[in-house]
Amino acid sequence: MIANLATGFLDAGIAVDLVLARAQGEHLDSIPAGVRIVKLNVRHTFTALPGLARYLREEKPDAILAAKDRAIRVALLARRLAGSNARLVGRLGTTVSAALKGKGRLRELAWFGGMRLFYPHMDAIVAVSQGVKDDILAITGLPSERVRVIRNPVITPALERQAALPCEHPWLNDPAVPAIVGMGRLTRQKGFPDLIAAFARLRQDRVCRLVIVGEGGDREKLERLAEELGVSGDVAFTGFLANPHALIARCRLFVLSSLWEGSPNALTEAMALGRPVVSTDCPSGPAELLDGGQYGPLVPVGDVEALAAAMVHALDHPLPPQMLRQAVSEYTAAISARKYLEALGLTR
Repeated sequence: MIANLATGFLDAGIAVDLVLARAQGEHLDSIPAGVRIVKLNVRHTFTALPGLARYLREEKPDAILAAKDRAIRVALLARRLAGSNARLVGRLGTTVSAALKGKGRLRELAWFGGMRLFYPHMDAIVAVSQGVKDDILAITGLPSERVRVIRNPVITPALERQAALPCEHPWLNDPAVPAIVGMGRLTRQKGFPDLIAAFARLRQDRVCRLVIVGEGGDREKLERLAEELGVSGDVAFTGFLANPHALIARCRLFVLSSLWEGSPNALTEAMALGRPVVSTDCPSGPAELLDGGQYGPLVPVGDVEALAAAMVHALDHPLPPQMLRQAVSEYTAAISARKYLEALGLTR
């Protein structure tokens, strides 16, 4: 999403530096050519403090957008150390209370305490959904006007171009067998065990296939689960794909099975491509995207039976593609970039 925002900033005539603790990862190739990448070459966000303060002293940017909680804290400290007057906007893209659930009361108290300490000193706070905003307000006690909701810059001209490219996976080119797609990092957050279990129930009654796009530490465990449930022959793991949109555009159904989110981009992309969707009603984002279930079934987190039933319903009663596209029309990169520039004080 940073790449999409950066493109919007460049289009508005704003020079963009992308300051990274470490310049690595599969998404670096998507950064537009006009962005200057500044590498601090440190292993952890918190150890980036000296380098970021030096950057602020030397480069004197007009504004800073810190994209995650740790980055927000470091940016605040660096701005003070550097004596910078740059306007600082923090963006939070996940529901923090849900992400910390089950990780211990002490960790939760420490994290929430840090948010209460740091967040009042930001010039603006951006939440990617109303649910994330409500979570921030509940944790920090800040007044509502201090936090604004800006939708993620998901929909770009490139999305449709990539969706129109050939899809190399044979299952998505076989109209005789419905292909269901899930996408995300293979971690606990994404709830893929529930998706595989729900698919196994669905597979008992009809011929269909499941394609899971993404990579992560849980891959072997998920592959074993598919084998144990007797559906390994109908479940494919693609790993990371530079262009998943050609695949999503051809699926019969997209399913989000997450335990928590902020505003799920993959779900937004699927709707923007006119694909029927099913989602867990996790905190936060899906209920807003689907308008409480109007644009696709919402099921309780962890309810495999409900997820399987919702998948059956969505396959048998798909909504019109144009209705789904219209539902996410405000998630364009152009709208998002304009609102971020307003928050950053960079509008002309």
